[in-house]
Amino acid sequence: MVRTVHSSISVEERQQAAEALRESIAVRVEALKESGEWERFLAFAGAFDAYSLSNVLLILSQCPTATRVAGFRKWQTLGRQVRRGEKSIRIFGYRTIKTDDDTTPSTAGGEGQDGAGERVRVRAVYPMLSVFDVAQTDLIDPDAGDPAALAQQLAGEDPAGIAAAVTDYLTAAGWTVTREALPGSANGYTTTDGTRRVVIGADLSPAQTAKTALHEAAHVLLHADEEPGEYAAHRGIKETEAESVAYVLAGLLGLDTAVYSIGYVAGWADGDPDTIRATAARVLSTVHTLADALTAIPANV
Repeated sequence: MVRTVHSSISVEERQQAAEALRESIAVRVEALKESGEWERFLAFAGAFDAYSLSNVLLILSQCPTATRVAGFRKWQTLGRQVRRGEKSIRIFGYRTIKTDDDTTPSTAGGEGQDGAGERVRVRAVYPMLSVFDVAQTDLIDPDAGDPAALAQQLAGEDPAGIAAAVTDYLTAAGWTVTREALPGSANGYTTTDGTRRVVIGADLSPAQTAKTALHEAAHVLLHADEEPGEYAAHRGIKETEAESVAYVLAGLLGLDTAVYSIGYVAGWADGDPDTIRATAARVLSTVHTLADALTAIPANV
């Protein structure tokens, strides 16, 4: 028997409440931007390199839960230490070398001829580099606080049985839902390689499990059938959409996820309320699709 969540409001009331909750995300993100917490986060986020699409795809193929990656020493400058035994993520680097006509490395300066009259060429090379995700690191000084921690993990229970209802819904749709140990602060992920798997962290609180289940279900509906590379190319928008769906639907079902969702959306949307509002139609459509599937509304409502 497929499990559902009891709802005490009508479809019309749900539509009004969903719109109000969706708009509240943008409003609360605007308020967050006035805080010192946001300034610290911006300073932290600005320290990272922008990676090419091919490197983003490489990163996600090796570590689907990766959010921010950097080299070993770069993490140390940011106040974090890569844990002993962590497996690196391999990406392509970029640099240029100067060679003479025989492709022998040369120290000559500039394109054309060096001081000895020998012609040199500048050639691009793409060495493999090792990077690590933030989830593979620990704070060197925990007392200094974590500037990346805009989103606070949820505590508490899932009295409505949201996680169970989402699991039944996804399973009936042909997806495999498993609970697994995930590194660092990763809560879950949805595969995009055709294997149709949703993985949720094994050590999450019931409330966080429920919210993460809604987030991953949103990815299934919104993004699972997109062209390969689409998620990687527009990851900020995709994560903004999925978390907005989770926040709105959880709120309709009686679970307040603001302490996690607002910071999460703010980070992925770069704190831009217009970006958040631009997702409104897709978010609300997905909210109502999931609500119809997950909730049982009494006949007299």
